[in-house]
Amino acid sequence: MRPTTQEWRTRGHVVPLPDGRVFAVDLAAQGAAPHARTAVLALHGFPTSSWDWAEAASLVVASGRRVVLFDGLGFGLTETSPDASCSVFDQADAAIAVLRAAGVARAHIWAHDMGTSVATELLARREQGLLPFEVASVVLMNGGLYVEMSRPAVGQRLLMSRVGPWFARLARRGIFAAQMRRVFGRAPDPAVIDGMWELMAHDGGTRRLPTTIRFMGDRARFRRRWIGALERSGLPVLIAWGGKDPVTRLDIGQRLAREIPGAELHTWDDLGHYPHVEDAVRVERHVRAFLQRVDDARTA
Repeated sequence: MRPTTQEWRTRGHVVPLPDGRVFAVDLAAQGAAPHARTAVLALHGFPTSSWDWAEAASLVVASGRRVVLFDGLGFGLTETSPDASCSVFDQADAAIAVLRAAGVARAHIWAHDMGTSVATELLARREQGLLPFEVASVVLMNGGLYVEMSRPAVGQRLLMSRVGPWFARLARRGIFAAQMRRVFGRAPDPAVIDGMWELMAHDGGTRRLPTTIRFMGDRARFRRRWIGALERSGLPVLIAWGGKDPVTRLDIGQRLAREIPGAELHTWDDLGHYPHVEDAVRVERHVRAFLQRVDDARTA
């Protein structure tokens, strides 16, 4: 069952960074060592927060795993300095700081939307020998890594334009809900939309949208670095896609599966851009089976 946003707040703690105070959540199975050195690192997308993962993460934890999550710079409950760039590089710095503070030495990375770019930057640092933890596997969900194949919504295009700061001031719950209904494959629960909106708007968060959406420009600028690191990683990779996503369409997931050696592809034809929110039980079940195969192969 999904915790309320207030319950989510109480489960979190703060990790200080030069550009802000990152809100992080560290979930461990009951009776398991909270300092287990292996964890699932869940990376959220734009424009929401780690609360997206709340139900799916609880299911992962119930299976005996540890899950570490955080709100990226400029998102959710993270307190972000006004001059922070909120770039993909900044988000990767935050991920590393959160895992270091949690004492995680090995991580399965599960990433959605913008989080898929953060994941590829972590892989680029791994390739350079600059990552302070081992990556066990990667799960990528509905992220426009091939930016030329994405179809940003009108609102996203406006936020990326010169009128972005003006357009961000018009953000309202009703507009947000209408946008979400267009990208969900199933009609979203109004309570979930309310929670997403609450955390997105927290502490003036809507005003930061023109800054936090810059990750889409980063995808084009650093394409060779990020796609190359992903293709050369040699890691177990699962491409898990909601097939009814109108923004990051299925053909992006299919291309990733073709171009990443050994990658698995799984699709949910009835789910849209937020598979883990739309049907957490079904999505978590498939991802958990993948993680178990990875761990079993390691110990065989």
